[in-house]
Amino acid sequence: MSVLHQSNLTSLPLLHRGKVRDLYEVDAHHLLIVQTDRLSAFDVILDDPIPGKGEVLTAVSNFWFSKLLHVIPNHLSGIAPESVVKGAAEQAQVKGRAFVTKKLKPLPIEAIVRGYLVGSGWKDYQKTGAVCGIKLPGGLREAQKLSEPLFTPSTKAAVGDHDENISYAQAEELLGAAMAGRVRDATLSLYIEAANYAAKRGIIIADTKFEFGVDETGKLYLIDEALTPDSSRFWPADQYQVGSNPPSFDKQFVRDWLEASGWNKQAPAPRIPQEILEKTAAKYREAQQRLIGI
Repeated sequence: MSVLHQSNLTSLPLLHRGKVRDLYEVDAHHLLIVQTDRLSAFDVILDDPIPGKGEVLTAVSNFWFSKLLHVIPNHLSGIAPESVVKGAAEQAQVKGRAFVTKKLKPLPIEAIVRGYLVGSGWKDYQKTGAVCGIKLPGGLREAQKLSEPLFTPSTKAAVGDHDENISYAQAEELLGAAMAGRVRDATLSLYIEAANYAAKRGIIIADTKFEFGVDETGKLYLIDEALTPDSSRFWPADQYQVGSNPPSFDKQFVRDWLEASGWNKQAPAPRIPQEILEKTAAKYREAQQRLIGI
């Protein structure tokens, strides 16, 4: 299985290196997004990559982009990534782990949807009885399914900074009331349809995040990645029970190890043991197999 911690393409201008993705300019209307094997936890990029993770993210995203196209258009261009780079070495870096996308204007929020009370939402609820300012009934337990999914947007932080949860009113201030409503409705529709599908495959999608962009006409698109083990909390349905955080198919596995290590969540992160890396890679591959059958 290939490992790519950082891409190195000299045939295209590098625009940005994110937590996981490297972004290159193809031309005035298209971008190349390379999904590396880097892993970000608590907004810190780890030194140790997860073998094959970028290929899993690409395959799973491509599946969802196709399956959910009737809900909202996405940024994929249909151009083969290998066709926009030069030489065998560069083609090997993008094969199976890259998208050529339309160049769109990203919206300045992350669209988070929560179907279950877990993670930061559970901690918030314990302190305030609410999640991101949305009041919930008393007496709820950890990992309990919510009566309806919650749209809880956050800001998009730069690499190394922390995303901050914002209220829906703040999202309206950032996007405008009409666009905020479109983003909320698209987020909830995408989540409900994906969660229903995943449930038939033995996976609970506890929460996930989407990102959106607009073209020059203001048309809304789903961008970035979609419903991957990096952007979502996947639980095996047969091990789910209210009151405890189930074992997951996503980077929560590494997050749990880091939490137990006593790390202060400031860079640099501790080196991850090989056993944890291998188990995490296996979790990613199992999520892909369960969801899309390959």
